[in-house]
Amino acid sequence: MSDDADQPDRPGERHDDADAPGRPAGSAEGGSASGGAAGSGAAPVEDELVTTHHVLATPDGELRYTARAGRVVLSGDRVEDGVWKGRRPRAQVGITAYTLDGADPLTRPVTFAFNGGPGSSSVWLHLGLLGPRRVVAGDAGAPEPPPGRLVDNPESLLAVSDLVFVDPVSTGRSRVVEGERAGDFHGFTADVESVGEVVRQWVTAEGRWLSPKLLAGESYGTTRAAALAEHLQGAGLYLSGLVLVSAVLNFGVLLATPGDDRSYPRYLPFYAATAHRHGRHPGRDLADVVAEAEAYAEQRYPVVLARGSRLTAEERADAVATLARLTGLSEAYVDRADLRVEHLRFFAELLRDEGLVVGRLDSRFTGPAASGTAETLEDDPAVDALLGAYAAANQHLLRAELGVEDTAPFHVFGPGVHEAWSYKEFENASVSVLDRLSRAMRQNPHLRVHVALGRYDGATPFSSAEDDLAHLRVPAAQRELVEHRYYEAGHMMYVHEPSRRQQSADLADFVRRATAR
Repeated sequence: MSDDADQPDRPGERHDDADAPGRPAGSAEGGSASGGAAGSGAAPVEDELVTTHHVLATPDGELRYTARAGRVVLSGDRVEDGVWKGRRPRAQVGITAYTLDGADPLTRPVTFAFNGGPGSSSVWLHLGLLGPRRVVAGDAGAPEPPPGRLVDNPESLLAVSDLVFVDPVSTGRSRVVEGERAGDFHGFTADVESVGEVVRQWVTAEGRWLSPKLLAGESYGTTRAAALAEHLQGAGLYLSGLVLVSAVLNFGVLLATPGDDRSYPRYLPFYAATAHRHGRHPGRDLADVVAEAEAYAEQRYPVVLARGSRLTAEERADAVATLARLTGLSEAYVDRADLRVEHLRFFAELLRDEGLVVGRLDSRFTGPAASGTAETLEDDPAVDALLGAYAAANQHLLRAELGVEDTAPFHVFGPGVHEAWSYKEFENASVSVLDRLSRAMRQNPHLRVHVALGRYDGATPFSSAEDDLAHLRVPAAQRELVEHRYYEAGHMMYVHEPSRRQQSADLADFVRRATAR
């Protein structure tokens, strides 16, 4: 059942066990905790999990699997006057776990997956790429009419790894318990610690300490995954692999800052690829255009920017002409921009003469400009095209197929979380996890890293991730454990069907190699 037309728009054969309780509450090690909020006399806070059984048809045969969906209790230490008083419930975190029936837990890998934002639920990786069911939302230039479709995913990573999708606090259906502050979870370190505790509690409750374990993150989820790898391994939970989809590991050189020109070269290959996509490089191959932009970005462009007003008129004119040709923008615009094309302005400028903007998350997508004179992108046509289908499919999956009956809102993006996110740990410094990823790899010489990059990703451009990874402080031999895969799509490259199929195969191959013993 490899073609969408042949896949049923309903779950495979399954047995609902909706009345089956979740793992009992009260175990300090087991991912749940009894007692009311902060030890009060309120009703106990317990795991709320529903177990269902399913069958997925794949080209290699049937996969019989068990799904456990709902919320687990995130516990924390309760200390009063310096005395440890046991564990207290802090939040209920939404998870969906898929485990292959009959597999040996000592050898069966398990992958913990999450998206980014910060403030995004895991719905994108869950229903776009990794899970046994996936969304059909259409693609650039060919969107599905609302509400989209939910179909089987024969290419699911479940074929080679169990899967646990985690929605960080305030995303999805994850909520703090009474007496706790949601803001206490909305920050770099607090997020790493809370997601790490969810992972630890699940591994303990399910008896999976000897299973090979991997993390898969997308966007800010790659920031989290890099830091989480160091955090977990520091606590004795070593990993076999990291999957970084649309990686952002150093924020300091990703956004333009007055007086700091390092971000501009990092976007240039993306600009060139996008210009090629929209017909600005007729007769040329994408690879040829990107290669020229990469060479200029690595060699001549930084020198041009560093020279500032010391450029001669001839040097400046040559730079203007080169940048205009590569980016698809006019020479007049590049000159007015002082050779520094900012990405949000690029999205609004490239197709201005057609009354269109291009997408930030995926520049293959276009949409009508809100204003013909707007300086920057106001709305992302890629998000507009995809959000509705993913939200609707997720609601259907949880309630109709996985038996989760809670009617509380599911937040694809946690309200206000991104805006309130704290990076206090990086005061007066760039937000970067390169040191943490380097430390995790030095600590664990077997840790493999798979990096998936979209040519049309304007949120986390591929050349920026390449440059970050080239600066890992690890032995030369370990650099061979970091692999790059490229796709002719955007930030969520799996919405492009050929890319989704190739990426699924690439990930399955990576998991097999990372967990081989």
